[in-house]
Amino acid sequence: MEHWDDFLAPYKQAVEELKVKLKGLRNEFERDHVHSPIEFVTGRVKPIVSILDKAAQKNIPLNKLATEMQDIAGLRMMCQFVDDITRVVELLRARNDFEIVEERNYISHKKVSGYRSYHVVLRYPVQTIHGERKILIEIQIRTLAMNFWATIEHSLNYKYRGDFPEDIRIRLQRAAEAAFLLDEEMSQIRLEIQEAQRVFSRKKDKPKE
Repeated sequence: MEHWDDFLAPYKQAVEELKVKLKGLRNEFERDHVHSPIEFVTGRVKPIVSILDKAAQKNIPLNKLATEMQDIAGLRMMCQFVDDITRVVELLRARNDFEIVEERNYISHKKVSGYRSYHVVLRYPVQTIHGERKILIEIQIRTLAMNFWATIEHSLNYKYRGDFPEDIRIRLQRAAEAAFLLDEEMSQIRLEIQEAQRVFSRKKDKPKE
């Protein structure tokens, strides 16, 4: 494909705009002095080599990337607790500045590898000097524990190209269950954790005499 910069520019713009908007949600919760279901937000546009690799794996023609590849632009929203993920999804559904075109729940229906996350695919309108362009963006919503596992698995996947040795595959599955157990245990003491965080926040913000 020629003119990669022109093709990717709206995706980069969309990522930056959504990062500002979604981080703004967290700031609203903080101003109201209530628990924010959003811990932090990151975003990226796939490198060209990754786009080409995925297009080859999925048999996606380059002239159909915009309509058939959903994660050229991607954001991750991190949460402290599993229940926060449900709240974040509700917040996204309530917005009118983009259209949700697909949701995939890999928390209730984990992947065979052990991967857990909640994916929301958006059709987001980007305003350019040539008019509006609607592009697909994937948002992954997960807990910090889920993200730790997914980051490690992603790195190993590059090394083994998806063909994990049996012992590594088993250990990854065990680690995924351990991460989910951690999330469940933390959910059981959620109220105590949140109260401790409020106390810490008040002390931090208290003016020094």
